[in-house]
Amino acid sequence: MGLIDAINETNTKAVHMSERYVKESYTFHRLKIFKEITVSISLVFKLVVIGGFGLIATLLAAMGLALLIGKMIANYPLGFLIVGGLFMVVSIIAYLFRRHFNDMVVKKLSKPFFN
Repeated sequence: MGLIDAINETNTKAVHMSERYVKESYTFHRLKIFKEITVSISLVFKLVVIGGFGLIATLLAAMGLALLIGKMIANYPLGFLIVGGLFMVVSIIAYLFRRHFNDMVVKKLSKPFFN
């Protein structure tokens, strides 16, 4: 009977240890998910705030540049067309390099996600 009791006790310890492992793993993964969610929400919030102010600054700078060019050439509509053309050129360049932007984003986000 001593051998059966020893095996039973070992099995009981193994069950308790596996239950503890499952609980600790569950807690760890909950904390890991919470961390990833908070980092993601923080990133989106910063993007919206900084992007919003950047957009406002870009629009005001573009209008100022268009008015300045229009005043220099004595034709305000043409000044706005020139600035619009500059934005089109920048947009086309960004479109041509879109794959590089994707690679950069994947590299930047893979470090915190997989660590």
